[in-house]
Amino acid sequence: MPKQKEEFNPNHPNLKARIRPHNTEAEAAVLGCVLLDEEASVRILSELKEADFFSKAHKVIFDAMCNIYARNVPIDFVTLIEELESQGTTEAAGGVEYITRLTGVVPSAANHKYYLEIIKKNATLRRLIDASEKIIDCAYTGDPDNEAVSLAEREIYAIAEKGDSGSFVPIARATSEVIDKLEQLCRDPKATRGITTGFASLNRLLNGLQRSDLILLAARPGQGKTSIGMNIIQHAALSRERKSPTGKVDPYSCAVFSLEMPYTQLAKRMICSEALVDMTRCNAGDLTAAEWKRIMDAKARLDKAKIHIYDSSNMTPMEIVSRCRRLKREQGLDLVMIDYLQLMTMGGRVESRQQEISTITRMMKIAARELDVPILLLSQMSRAIEQRKGRPQMSDLRESGAIEQDADIIMFIYREHDNNEPNITEEERNKVELIIAKHRNGSQGTINLRWEGPYVRFVDVDRTHSEESAPAHDGTFTVDNAVSDDFDPTAAVPLDDYTPPPDDDGHDLSEQSAEEILKVDPNDTSDIF
Repeated sequence: MPKQKEEFNPNHPNLKARIRPHNTEAEAAVLGCVLLDEEASVRILSELKEADFFSKAHKVIFDAMCNIYARNVPIDFVTLIEELESQGTTEAAGGVEYITRLTGVVPSAANHKYYLEIIKKNATLRRLIDASEKIIDCAYTGDPDNEAVSLAEREIYAIAEKGDSGSFVPIARATSEVIDKLEQLCRDPKATRGITTGFASLNRLLNGLQRSDLILLAARPGQGKTSIGMNIIQHAALSRERKSPTGKVDPYSCAVFSLEMPYTQLAKRMICSEALVDMTRCNAGDLTAAEWKRIMDAKARLDKAKIHIYDSSNMTPMEIVSRCRRLKREQGLDLVMIDYLQLMTMGGRVESRQQEISTITRMMKIAARELDVPILLLSQMSRAIEQRKGRPQMSDLRESGAIEQDADIIMFIYREHDNNEPNITEEERNKVELIIAKHRNGSQGTINLRWEGPYVRFVDVDRTHSEESAPAHDGTFTVDNAVSDDFDPTAAVPLDDYTPPPDDDGHDLSEQSAEEILKVDPNDTSDIF
């Protein structure tokens, strides 16, 4: 039996002497390539950082080269010496004699990519050593804050994603990136559009959901915050707007963390919303053949969507971030929804609930930036709004004023009339205002929506009921093609001639009831919000 290969050589001299991985010859060769070839210098200076070099002299030289490059001046022996002398760092760089030798280290810059990879590999190994030492120190302390595992995962993830804890950025680099984005926006106004919400008015105001934003959606219980959150997730996951470089549809990948509702209920909501099937009748198993067809078509579309649901009533922010990191690394991640803030805990003893909520919102904002995705965080509001009988304000956010500081966007759901309020028409009861009370990078405003309870969804108020026909029992049913690109708005399904197709296991669906296929409880009369 062949001997299993060891992961590393325990007798390696660097291991015994604890010498950090480095290759000064490769570093010198790369710097020599910058002096020899302008094209090579562009790639080298854009891919490497000063911290990637092991030699202190090479760090000084590379920093001087970056300063010259930022002024759009050619990098050669003369300009490099002049820059070093102006900074007073010529001796720290090894002196004029060493700079002269750099130009003769390599005959050409043809192999600069090879030298570049050597430096990047050694820099990654050194960062791994630094991270490991930090993790070991945390473990030796006994981990009083229960953060050792989260710290380890965060540090390793940052290295895997080529992340960095941050560094000073020259203003010239920042302004150049801004100009590049402005030029791109002038060529294509849709270039900076974020993830679609499914609501045209909201998309126009927010320009879509932007990466790294923490978006807070708040309302009192029963106002529809879970419904509108799932509507946004569903629209994003089924959107055909984003295309790959080859022109193929590239759907958004969404993660839903539900601390309140099991995944089967969320799936039931999405099926009814996508299929335009009355949820109350679905729970009772009172479905027509045409509704069966729409349900199975909706299931087929949702099965292909990249929606990942994690339901647990006991999740900490660290667990959520950890699972998001893993999902992004393995399958990609574009949008996160958490339902809801007040159900989360830090998992340990805290001084006060207000401080705990403040810590959670701060961690969610940091997570949005680290993962580079928008995080839609649902939140409860205090009872003060019910006593005041007015539109919500940021002071109504429950348990912590820090929420309004950390969030980039704060949205409130406001319904003037209660569902059971007498002498009010159904049309008036279903009017909803989505108030954008804070928008860090844009204007505030109010979006008018309409609640369609039977389908568990919100729609733009300008989409009138005349655009959609209600379920008919005369043998046909017509739907609005805005729900999905696959819908045919003129398609009529004869009830007498239709037989539901078999499921993936070959079972005859015509012999199964609604609760058997959707796995719902017919007696479930829970609030459809």
